[in-house]
Amino acid sequence: MSGHSKWATTKHQKAVVDGKRSKLFAKLVKNIEVAVRSGGPDLAGNPTLVDAVQKAKKQSVPNENIDRALKRGSGAETGADYQPILYEGYGPGGIAVLVECLTDNRNRAASDVRVAFSRNGGSLADPGSVAYLFARKGIVLVPKEANVTEDSVLDAVLDAGAEEVNDLGDQFEVVSAPTDLVPVRTALQAAHIDYDSADSQFVPAMEVEVDAFGARRILRLMDMLEDSDDVQNVYANFHASDEVMAELEAEDE
Repeated sequence: MSGHSKWATTKHQKAVVDGKRSKLFAKLVKNIEVAVRSGGPDLAGNPTLVDAVQKAKKQSVPNENIDRALKRGSGAETGADYQPILYEGYGPGGIAVLVECLTDNRNRAASDVRVAFSRNGGSLADPGSVAYLFARKGIVLVPKEANVTEDSVLDAVLDAGAEEVNDLGDQFEVVSAPTDLVPVRTALQAAHIDYDSADSQFVPAMEVEVDAFGARRILRLMDMLEDSDDVQNVYANFHASDEVMAELEAEDE
């Protein structure tokens, strides 16, 4: 398990199982509001909004919540003024961590992030000291279905700018440059291949192998960060083997 999209996928599944749907819904709705403000309410001309709405629908966010977010983003209803902030830090064991926030209260966001790091054996770092360890990538997650194979996904996206297709177990991960995210998504649609999400994410350039103790500590930090309403995404440059993750899952049962 690596520190970016596999954990993100697990996190969203876990959010539903753990009864944290409302918190997940709030983050997805916030993405829609911000996408409207930055690119306008027209779906045809705002691919970021298309992906934000698609992701919300895939996670079963009610249509009325989505509609209200579209209205708030366009100014038809009053909404908060969310600002993006990127925090950088080191988790336990020196794991590099990036925290993306969307907040209407910078002081609250900074406090939540600082407390999460300090309580979990980590520390905040100066801007630029961690970000260089990650690269921005376009990530499209494709669910495995009867007619969808790694070869069929690869055939669909190869000419659209995809760099690689990875097997994540129950999904395929299509990696591209951020600028190729829309062409990749469009190519999948043209091939009648469904996708769960299409996002621009931070992917670690190299990963630090962790044992069960190390994985438990970094995941505890990531969980606490994710519990903040201001935190949208958390990325970390760790890798835990299938055996390590199986050990952690056995402990949770």
